[in-house]
Amino acid sequence: MALHHAGPASSTLATGHHGRSSALVPRRPTTGSRSHPRVHAQKPAAGGSRAAGVEAEAASSRSENAVLKAAWYGSELLGIVASLLRPAPSSAEEGDVAAAAAAAAALDRAGVVEAIKDDFVRSYFVTGNLTLGAYEEDCEFADPAGSFRGLRRFKRNCTNFGSLLEKSNMKLTKWEDLEDKSIGHWRFSCVMSFPWRPILSATGYTEYYFDAESGKVCRHVENWNVPKMALLRQIFRPSRWVWEKR
Repeated sequence: MALHHAGPASSTLATGHHGRSSALVPRRPTTGSRSHPRVHAQKPAAGGSRAAGVEAEAASSRSENAVLKAAWYGSELLGIVASLLRPAPSSAEEGDVAAAAAAAAALDRAGVVEAIKDDFVRSYFVTGNLTLGAYEEDCEFADPAGSFRGLRRFKRNCTNFGSLLEKSNMKLTKWEDLEDKSIGHWRFSCVMSFPWRPILSATGYTEYYFDAESGKVCRHVENWNVPKMALLRQIFRPSRWVWEKR
């Protein structure tokens, strides 16, 4: 805020033409010299509001991620509990799995790709029926909720999740082969076996990264084409079948 002050009034000794001195005449400050305090309005900085918006968005994202992770680990735990109630696989079934893994151990990249496409036919996301030999044992599995390493854990989680479903449908809609990875686009829907029979439905794609030496999948990254929280909310929404029964 600028504040301007007028200078003190000054006096001048005026001398007449005949040498006589005239009276001292005080000069008043000109009207232009008087000033009033100027008040400048302070506008809020635009950067401050943007920063606040960014911070609020970041806090919301952290909160959503925390909820999603809690739901993910909760579903994993629920699947483990459900697996304890299922009968153990027979020795014949275990032998078939071991034979399939041994047969896939010598696959090159082209063979791995064909094995993954066959796994889609078997809805491996929810059955756990996947070609183990197509993946590295310490393969990284990631999705919007988090990531972990370990082929056996992934197979167990897929199998356990499938035990929570009443029916499911999975379809590979498009396949892309790139230099260091392949991308499988898919469409998935299922009815969960909870009392309110929620329906999950989503589209997305999975990126399969290949190890340069073995040709096997070393990273398996799922991406969903729906917001993370929207997918989670589907679990708590009763299906139409439940309303019709009422």
